[in-house]
Formats: sequence, C-alpha cells, structure tokens
Amino acid sequence: MAKLSITVCGGQGEIKFQVQGEDQIAAVYEGEYIPGDKLLFDTDQAEDFYVIRVDGSMDEAYVYLTREHIEYVIPFDEKKISYNPASFTGQRHYITMRRAWDFENTGYRELAKNVMDQHGDPGCYPHAHANVETRGEAVFAARNAVDGVVANESHGAWPYESWGINRRDDAEIVVEFGRAVDIDKICLYTRADFPHDNWWVQATLTFSDGTAEVVKMEKSVKPHVFDVEKKKVTWIKLSELIKADDPSPFPALTQIQVFGVNA
Repeated sequence: MAKLSITVCGGQGEIKFQVQGEDQIAAVYEGEYIPGDKLLFDTDQAEDFYVIRVDGSMDEAYVYLTREHIEYVIPFDEKKISYNPASFTGQRHYITMRRAWDFENTGYRELAKNVMDQHGDPGCYPHAHANVETRGEAVFAARNAVDGVVANESHGAWPYESWGINRRDDAEIVVEFGRAVDIDKICLYTRADFPHDNWWVQATLTFSDGTAEVVKMEKSVKPHVFDVEKKKVTWIKLSELIKADDPSPFPALTQIQVFGVNA
C-alpha cells in the first residue's frame, strides 16, 4: 500500500488542512483559497501511476509521479483565466488522490492529457513545455495543449485557451511522458477562430527514439488524426510549423492528443 497525504498549504508554508490515508483519500477543504495557497500531494511510492483531482470542477488527472512530493499552485488573477471560472472558488473544495487501478495502467488510452499540468519541472507527467508562449499569458501557455479541452472556434479565456506561438517561425512544443510509452496515433486540434486565425499546412513530429514524421494539415475545425508507426518513446515534439498563405499571422494549437499504452 502507498501512504498518501493531501495538504492545503499557505504562502508562508503554514498548513491549513491535511488528510492522510492509504491508496485512496478524499479531502474536503472548508475555506477560501487566497493567493499563495498550494495543494501538496505526497506519497511514499514514487515512479508510479496516480489519479488526482485538484478541484471538484475539473476532471481527474491520470499521472505518473516521479517524485514523492508534488506541489500544485492555486491559480489566481491572470493565471486563472485559462481555467473554468468555477474552479478553486467558494468555501468548499473537493480534492482526491488515489493509486491508479491496474486496468487503467494497462489499457489503451490518451497519454498526453494532464489537467493539472503547470510550468516548471513538476515531477508529474505528462508535462508540456514550449520555447515560446504568446506574451507569457496563461491563455496561451503550453499546458493548455494537454488540458483536455478541445473547444477551438475562438481564442482567449476558458474554454478557448490554446498554445500560442507569438508569430515565431521556430516555435516548438514538447510533451514529456516521464516514462516509456508505446504510441501509434496522434491527434492535433488546431485553433480555428477564422478569420482571426491562420493554420498550419505542415508540421514535423519528432520522437525521443530519433525518428520523425512530417504531417500535412488543412484549414479545419475538426481534429487532424495521424496514424504513426508504433514506437516506444518518452517524449514527442511538434515543430517546423509551416503556416498557410493567409493574411492572418495567428496559427495556434488547441490540443495535442497521443494514443497508446504504457510500455
């Protein structure tokens, strides 16, 4: 069994609330979050799969933890705009953590989704990072491309958050899995807020095994689905993005999905 704990911690490190247990715990925190608050998730068994819910308004996150201690910063102000407005609000908060079931670890699934992804080196995977995020704004952060939200017909505040490239021709985004996975399908939801948006007609998918595939896209609201040669990888990169011949300078990525199984 894994010994688990969920802690609500203030900006000065003070413990406001804590629940402990084995293998599965549910916490109900009675209190209003303030800037600086964090959620701490602890286990005595890292290098394992867990299912964590950081807020009752959000999906569970199926994650691989490489550390025994994980910190999740409660978003406020500008950083909150890319989240459901109901999240982290009010006086009662539902937070859960459990070890993943065996069938969850062995089944075919979408491997890139992580609704609790944040900036930095979180020790919580999958994790998205990029060499550019438009103006450093939360609504254009790399994490938006793996948060599970696929609404792509507008841009800006939730549910239209996306990864924005600030007009950079050399923009690239990486999704790290934190462990080896076997993949065979990739799906790209490009942002489709036409005529505000441009779109990509070509991109390169590079894999940690040293291989790469060039993919073609078109102007579409629908997802671009690519079957790739089955391979074992620890990360993938989307780069060499070629825009369409269109007046708009604003292509963007709403979501990247990667399908397969844990290796």
